[in-house]
Amino acid sequence: MAESQFVWTLMQVAILPLSTRMRMKAKPGFNLRDVCGEQIIVAEGKENIDFSNIISMNESSAYLWKEVQKLDSFTADDLAKLLLDQYEVDEETAFHDAQALAAQWLKAGIITE
Repeated sequence: MAESQFVWTLMQVAILPLSTRMRMKAKPGFNLRDVCGEQIIVAEGKENIDFSNIISMNESSAYLWKEVQKLDSFTADDLAKLLLDQYEVDEETAFHDAQALAAQWLKAGIITE
């Protein structure tokens, strides 16, 4: 992948500064589903329902979401390492994109610190 392609779309999300060593975990009840060929995060359970945001993930962010759901906790560094292991991407791009993605996930409320 020549350019940064690890960014996912989320309506009304700003990127926040984020420590690469901050431990995070996926919130329960947010599951990845294929909806008409699109990878979408679906909120399950009354406490998670918020229809003001639609979370659509590309291939790489969907891959990362599946991986972090298997972990007790993770850091942006862990996300970058997963990207480096799975895709042909340089280290700088992987770490930048991992940090941006984790910040977006925090802002969206699908992970916690």
